Amino acid sequence: MSDITSDTVGDGQARYDCIITGAGFTGLSAALELARTGKKVLVLESDSVPGGLAGTFEFRDGAIIEKFYHHWFNNDTYVPQLVHELGMDNDIVTLPSRTGMYFNGRHWRLSTPIDLLRFKPLSLLDRLRLGLLVFRVRRIKDWKSIEHLSIREWLEPLCGKNVFRIVWQPLLTSKFSIYAEAVNAVWMWKKLVLRGSTRDRKGGEQLAYFKGGFGRLARAIADEIERLGGAIRYNTRVTGVHAADGQLTAVETTDGPMSACQFLFTPSFAIIAAILEKAVPDAAGRAWIASLRRVAYLGNVCLVLQLDRSLSDTYWLNVNDPGFPFVGVIEHTNFDPPENYQGKHIVFLSRYVAAQDPLWSYGDEQYLDFALDHLKRMFPDLQRSWIEDFRVWRAEYAQAVTERNYSAYVPGPATPFSNVMISTMAQIYPEDRGTNYAIRDGRASGRALAVALSGALATTSTPDPARSRA
Repeated sequence: MSDITSDTVGDGQARYDCIITGAGFTGLSAALELARTGKKVLVLESDSVPGGLAGTFEFRDGAIIEKFYHHWFNNDTYVPQLVHELGMDNDIVTLPSRTGMYFNGRHWRLSTPIDLLRFKPLSLLDRLRLGLLVFRVRRIKDWKSIEHLSIREWLEPLCGKNVFRIVWQPLLTSKFSIYAEAVNAVWMWKKLVLRGSTRDRKGGEQLAYFKGGFGRLARAIADEIERLGGAIRYNTRVTGVHAADGQLTAVETTDGPMSACQFLFTPSFAIIAAILEKAVPDAAGRAWIASLRRVAYLGNVCLVLQLDRSLSDTYWLNVNDPGFPFVGVIEHTNFDPPENYQGKHIVFLSRYVAAQDPLWSYGDEQYLDFALDHLKRMFPDLQRSWIEDFRVWRAEYAQAVTERNYSAYVPGPATPFSNVMISTMAQIYPEDRGTNYAIRDGRASGRALAVALSGALATTSTPDPARSRA
């Protein structure tokens, strides 16, 4: 490795109080906390824009949208709290969500309890079982009591084998691929509890969005960090580290080495392991690297279509037909209207894939052809000429796989280095990944780092109430 010169001051001291790897919402939230306390913070981001998976891009006509679909729930608290602090409350919009299911060659509306009662693929008894499921799920207060069970082992006795087979099994297979039988029950429990509490008085679901997209919110946070004296470097990848006496002294990047007193890493465990593995000091450190790699991930390939017309009036269409390769068809402009996107209609097609899936290596045009072949089964009138533009985005570590007893083996924020913390989407458990909890944990990490920098408490012993599993 090269000498540490590019980011130290004349007397050899670190130029930054803290360096944060990753400008997703976790890294940005942590950096904002540090910048507000007057700390010199640097955020390093390999992409050209902030926001991580919520980062945005432009179609050819200038319409801006997220690379991967996003919304938040009307009962989330951490996103609106941060938006309020930025003085952007008027940019939050709460909108009704139209959801449905494609099953056995037919579209079914499933937005309200009345829609559920009309869902004829299930018997009347099974429809009632499905409708009562949320109430039965809410009785569970201790999520650890079901963590040793798979989703099937927990859910089938609650709703019946037929409901599980028709409603849940196809979605789990699409979502988790080869890990569908390994994911523990807590993941589904949390989804059902959360979704059940977002309903209005008529049983409809209300979701929230940020005007201009989550990437615009990420940019606003980044601007505030820089206004407060922090720095963000884009197109800068962290490739390794320098360490001495149980601490990091610098990170090695594509722009050279950069030094700091404290460090926070926010990418996936696999990326963190690759960055730190050569620097861990002993067998305990190597065991910690192995614990990072113990957590399995699925990648995601997301096709974003810009159409000259709508496919349907449904925002979120779950696909429960066997053989359909996408977890759902998300027509974003049935949630946030087309006039916000140059009058065009935006559709996301999301597929979770294991690393060995051949689809991962498809070219963009090849993947579009693959997707359209299946999409035309659902929408027979669809023509390629409807497509004004499209993009294919890939995230290699999109979804951590929370297997049975996940809380017993997922690493916490501490690392083998006394001045290094980690905070990732794989650690927000029992929550599932989401912007709301990225902000929560990022802010908690930022506060802990600020305390460590003040000398009041060592980083590795700092309690993190946001990640408490008690």
